[in-house]
Amino acid sequence: MIHATARRLLPYHVRAAVFDRRWRGLDPGQVRDHLDRVADELDRLSRELTTARSETERARQVLRQWQSRHHACRRDPDGPAGR
Repeated sequence: MIHATARRLLPYHVRAAVFDRRWRGLDPGQVRDHLDRVADELDRLSRELTTARSETERARQVLRQWQSRHHACRRDPDGPAGR
């Protein structure tokens, strides 16, 4: 049985989903195949999000380094920017 939770939906949640059987219900094989496709897509998107977050953090670090190196240029009226 599926239970809704406030936690993030992860691929293994989709793969481990179990449904109650009903008379004239859905084809279990088709349901399982579809859930596998959904879980695969969720896994791919999760990996892409992790990669994007890593790239964003690297860009933030590079920007902070650049800002630290060039901080004095903005403050010094006799520096290269003030001439």
